[in-house]
Amino acid sequence: MGYTPKKLFALLLNFITIFALLLLSISAISSIIHAQTVIIQPKNSSEFIDVAWTYPPDALDPATGFCDPDQVIFNVVYQQLVEPNVSNPLQVVPGIAYNWTTTNYENWTFYLRHGVYFSDGVQVNASTVWFSFYRIIIMGQGPGVNNYINLLFNATVYSNTGYAIPWGVAAAIQNVTGLPTENNITLAADILASILSHFNAANITIQKIMEYPYQAVVVKGPYEVQFNLLHPYRYFLLDIAYWWGAIQDPVFIDEHGGVQPNTPNSYIDEYGMPGTGPYIIKSVGSSFSTVVLVKNPDYWGNNVSNLPPELQPAHIPVIIIYYGLPHDTRLEDFDNNLAQLSYVSPPYLGYLYNNYIYKQYVSFNQIFYLANETQGCIAYIGMNTQIYPTNITAFRLAIVHAINYTQLLDLYKFNNTILAREALGPIPSTYPIYYKILNITHLSLYQYNISLALHYLNEAGYEGHFYVVLPNGTQIGDPNGTQLQTLNIYISVSRPTAILEEELQIVQQDLEKIGIATAIKPVLPSVVDTWTTPQSTPNLVYAVYSADWPDPIFQQLLPLTDVFFGGISGNYAWLNISTLQNMYNTLPFITNQTEQLQLVAKAYEIIYNAAPYIWMPTPTLYYLVQPYVKGFVAQELAYYFYNMLYYQPVTTTTITPTTTTMSSTVVPTTSTPTTTSTSSVISTTSTTTPSSSVSPLLIVGIIIVIIVVIAAIILIMRRR
Repeated sequence: MGYTPKKLFALLLNFITIFALLLLSISAISSIIHAQTVIIQPKNSSEFIDVAWTYPPDALDPATGFCDPDQVIFNVVYQQLVEPNVSNPLQVVPGIAYNWTTTNYENWTFYLRHGVYFSDGVQVNASTVWFSFYRIIIMGQGPGVNNYINLLFNATVYSNTGYAIPWGVAAAIQNVTGLPTENNITLAADILASILSHFNAANITIQKIMEYPYQAVVVKGPYEVQFNLLHPYRYFLLDIAYWWGAIQDPVFIDEHGGVQPNTPNSYIDEYGMPGTGPYIIKSVGSSFSTVVLVKNPDYWGNNVSNLPPELQPAHIPVIIIYYGLPHDTRLEDFDNNLAQLSYVSPPYLGYLYNNYIYKQYVSFNQIFYLANETQGCIAYIGMNTQIYPTNITAFRLAIVHAINYTQLLDLYKFNNTILAREALGPIPSTYPIYYKILNITHLSLYQYNISLALHYLNEAGYEGHFYVVLPNGTQIGDPNGTQLQTLNIYISVSRPTAILEEELQIVQQDLEKIGIATAIKPVLPSVVDTWTTPQSTPNLVYAVYSADWPDPIFQQLLPLTDVFFGGISGNYAWLNISTLQNMYNTLPFITNQTEQLQLVAKAYEIIYNAAPYIWMPTPTLYYLVQPYVKGFVAQELAYYFYNMLYYQPVTTTTITPTTTTMSSTVVPTTSTPTTTSTSSVISTTSTTTPSSSVSPLLIVGIIIVIIVVIAAIILIMRRR
C-alpha cells in the first residue's frame, strides 16, 4: 500500500519535529556541560626557585666547603674528571676526562677532553688537574683531608707534621731543585704552596716537578694524567667524582689570595670562583641566605654531542636558591607556586597537599619525589668522648638507654608509611654489609630502658663526682659531688625543621626523666667549621652525616669513629680507641672481603660498648617538585643537577557546569612572601565543548536521543 501525499506530509512533519527535539537536547546538554582546560606552569619560565634547603652552605670553595647544601651548587659550577651518575650512586659518568684505565686499582690514568674551559676563558689541561688535587690536599681542609688520606697523602706524615702533603711531591721538588725537602715537610709544604700560588705550567722547573714519576699525581702529557695511590682502592672513581675532585682555575686563584698550607681562601669561600660547569655563581646573599646561579653562555659543552645528562648545557637561565627559610614559608611558597622545589617534614605533607593551589588537577604522587637511597646517610647526636661529663662511658650508656626511639620514629609517619629509617650506626642499614655485621655480632639497637639508664647514671655520678635530681626529687649519683649542669645540644642549622624540633624535644623530655637538663642551640655551619679539636667541640652535637661516596667502611665506619676525622669530618664524638686506630690503617684496603667483614664486626662491638652516639631516625630523602618541572632526578649522595631541569607546562581538561561561554586568565589572590617575587598564574580557557573534546556524559546524552528518535521512526512506520 503506497503513501498518499497527506501521509507523506505528516511523516515529514514528524521527522522535522523529532530532529528539532534532537537539536534542542544537544543544545541543552552543551549549555550545562563544557570542558575547562587548565595550564599549570611557572609565571617566569626563565627562573627556577629552590627553597628545599633548611640551612646554608658553609663555603663556596670546593677545597673548603664540606656541608650537604654545597653539593647542588658545586654540581653545576665546578666539574670533575668523572661525574657522579645521579641515576645510580654506584656508577660514574665521563666528565672532564672522556676515558680512564687501571689494571690494579692502584695506578689510574685519565685522558682529558680537549676544548674544556673555565667560564673566564682559561683552558683545562693535565697541569690543571695536578694543580687542583695538590691545592685541595695542601690546604688541609675537610674535603682534602677526609677524602684523600692514605690514598694521595700519608696519614702518619700528616699526624706527625700537621701537613697533608701529596706523597712523593717532596721528593719531586728535591730531585728537580736540589732543595732539602724530603726530610723537611714544612719546607716542602711552603714550596708547594708557592708553586701553586704562582702557577705557570710553561715554567720548565714546574713542568719537571709535575712529570716526576714517583708521586701522587703525574702529568704524562698535555691531556694525560696519572694517579698513583698509596693502596689499591677499587672505589677511587666514586671518590673523585664529587667536589673534592673539582678541577679549579689556577689563574683566578693566583689572582685572589693564592694557596697557603692548612689555610682556607677566604675570598673564594665567600664568592666562589669560575668553574667549567653549565652555571656561574652570579650573586651570594648575606651568610649564604641566597645564591643565584646563571647559565654559562660560553659553556664548553654547548656544542658537544653525546654528553651524559650531568654534563649537558643548562635549560633554565636562572637558578635562585633560598637557604634556611622558615617552615611556613617553604610550605606556602610551594603551595602557591612561588617555588618549584621545596621540602616539608612528614607531618606536614598532608597539610601541604590539602592547601595546594592545583590540588583539583594534580595528585599527591605527581608532586612527591622519593629519591634514590641505594646508599645512605645517618643521623645522630655525637657525645664528645674527650670532655667532661660525656667522657664517662657509663654516662653515655645512661643517655642511649634513656631515649624512646619508637616515639622518635613515629614522628615520621605519613599515610601509614614511616618516612625515616633507623640503624645501629655508624653504617646505615641501606648497605648490605650492615645486616651481615648484626648477624655476626648479634647486636641490636640500644633499648629504651629507664631502669638501666638510671643504673648507668648512678655509676657515672660516682665516677665523675656529680649527682642529678629526678623529677620526683630523688638524687642519683654521688651525693658529695656537685649537681650536673645543663648540657647544650648543638645543631648545625640556623632554623631547625619542625620535625627536628619535635625530635629534640622528645630527647630533652626523656633525659629530664633521668635528671639530665638540656638546651637546644642552633648554630651556622661556619661555627661548626671551628670545631677542629675535642676541646672546641661541644658535649652534644646533632648531625646528619652523609657519605662522600658509597663505601661503607672508608666513608661510614671510619669518618664517625676514627680520630683522624674528628669534628666536621664526621667524628663529633672524637672517639679515639687505639685498637680501632691500629685496625683502621689497613681495614679499608683489605681485598679479602671475608677477613674485612670479620674485622668490621669486631670494630662494631668495640664501638657499641663505648656508646659514642645516640643513633637518631634518619629521614628518608624526598622532595616536593612542581608537576611542570621535568628532568628532576635525585639521589642521596649527589642530590640533583640543575642543568638537567626544564619546564613543560601541564595541561589538564576538566568538565564543569556553566551556562555561559567565556575565556579568561585567573590570578589567585595570595600574599607574596618577601623572599620570592614569582607569582602563580592559572591560564583557564572555557568554551562550549568541541567535537574533539566532547565529554562522556554529552556523548551518552546524544546516544540516548538518537535511540529515542529511531524508536519513534520505527513506531511511525509501523502505524503507517
